[in-house]
Amino acid sequence: VGSEMCIRDRSYTYEFRGVKMKIIVDAFGGDNAPLEIIKGCAEAVAEFDDLSIILTGDEGKILKVANDNNISLDRIEIHHCTEVITMDDHADAVLKSKKDSSMAVGFNLLKNGEGDAFVSAGNSGALCMGATLAVKRIKGIKRPAFSPVMPSANGFFMLVDGGANVDCRPEMLVQFAVMGSIYMNRVMKIDNPRVGLANVGTEDHKGTELYQTTYQLLKESNLNFVGNVEGRDIPQGICDVVVCDGFTGNLILKTYEGVAMVVMNEIKSLFTGSLKGKLSASLVLGDIKKLKKKLDHNTYGGAPVLGASKPVFKAHGSAKAVTVKNAIRLSRDYVLADAIGEISKVINSED
Repeated sequence: VGSEMCIRDRSYTYEFRGVKMKIIVDAFGGDNAPLEIIKGCAEAVAEFDDLSIILTGDEGKILKVANDNNISLDRIEIHHCTEVITMDDHADAVLKSKKDSSMAVGFNLLKNGEGDAFVSAGNSGALCMGATLAVKRIKGIKRPAFSPVMPSANGFFMLVDGGANVDCRPEMLVQFAVMGSIYMNRVMKIDNPRVGLANVGTEDHKGTELYQTTYQLLKESNLNFVGNVEGRDIPQGICDVVVCDGFTGNLILKTYEGVAMVVMNEIKSLFTGSLKGKLSASLVLGDIKKLKKKLDHNTYGGAPVLGASKPVFKAHGSAKAVTVKNAIRLSRDYVLADAIGEISKVINSED
């Protein structure tokens, strides 16, 4: 692609060389806001010279935190608002009771084309509602889905849906598979991603009626469907996209993260509990750090809300600066890959 070639529509304007992109970030979403959010944004613009940030939130508080912690706000602008959506707020607060919240204002900026993507570590329900009703869905998509990218034994995989839709129909799961496959191909650079259906057995007759019907639809699709996958096989990297309803997906996600934390804590105890352990740790410290990084969910920052008509990214609620930076990086990649355009093209060509 030549340097003069651009992609232009109502919301995106950028060149493949000298890219200019603006990411909107909710400064008050998550457990560690606003300090870690601001730090993550500063790290992101320092790493990517094609990037600028709009922080939404209380301007006075943002400036004070940045000043107190000596954080540069170079290429970071602030859009002032007065409210914050907490984890205790109902999901519809983003549309009704807290219209001047950092999340609601972020969605409005995205909807109006004042930024290319929106990142928040805030209330998951409110984020999904805002993505669905404020930004709107891609035409033809039944429901947006949280889609975290997670580490496996030989790389990583996407889990879709990770918790947005508890009750699903077969056609929704097929759309999740399509969106996940396109994202993994375009953003994560995997050729012909393998799609697996999370189930209680590998045989095609296993599972509830939802999963049996979905199995047949995926088998008849043009996707690289590898069949049912059991929970014990998911961490082995048996497929690149794991498809399930949001109830099942959230259980997989939280169990996966919990087991990773337990394993790392046990390893830490093993190497710090005795002199012998400490001496052993000194010999394998580099390998331990590599393992910790491999198992760390912060590596991938969070989850795109696949199905929204513009890039929306959910960062982990406990996000630290590195998590926020990675979420911004993946949002940038999401825009550049035009994954939304490809999803729209594929979904609507099936009508």
